[in-house]
Amino acid sequence: MTIREIEARFRGRAPGVQDITGESAVLVPLIPGEDGPELLFEVRASSLRSQPGEVCFPGGRMEPGERPEETALRETWEELAIPPERVRVLAHLDGLLHQSGFLLHPILGEVETEAAASLRPSPAEVGGTFRVPLRWFLDHPPRVEHYALRPEVAADFPYDLIGFPEGYPWKCGHAAVPIYRWEGHAVWGITGRIVLHLTEVLCGQS
Repeated sequence: MTIREIEARFRGRAPGVQDITGESAVLVPLIPGEDGPELLFEVRASSLRSQPGEVCFPGGRMEPGERPEETALRETWEELAIPPERVRVLAHLDGLLHQSGFLLHPILGEVETEAAASLRPSPAEVGGTFRVPLRWFLDHPPRVEHYALRPEVAADFPYDLIGFPEGYPWKCGHAAVPIYRWEGHAVWGITGRIVLHLTEVLCGQS
């Protein structure tokens, strides 16, 4: 294979992220309120097998050929019956690569007041919704906990093949877990990380 053939193979190819297990997208819904914008959250239905009862944003797995904003708007329609044409996409927030391997695309969008007032949560997926003034998050930093990510390497790993017969000093990592408490609800984990990133951008910290 020649260099020109290699160049041709990559021409027009958009770079992605290696080793991801899937891609998802969520809408971060902003609704105009009397005292400024409000964030709209869902509570996952208690009947769901994955993360029942947790607070989240509307969203889900991207289907083949979908762009992140298309997924976010489709899932918002399926979960809350908010039509895509009643949402104005404002920005793509920073993506999150979860340690389990999936890439999440948060999409910031403005939901029309009337559409937000007439939303109809899907009982199969959504146990409830609530709103929080964006100003509250700007004024109340989260409690942030951390936990370690340590490699578990098999005892028969072939260290001799990589030139480290006595073992290799694998790097450890850590994960941050922001926690906000609002009127009995915990906004935490990935959802908390999205909110924290949004506030950092708005405050000029990111």
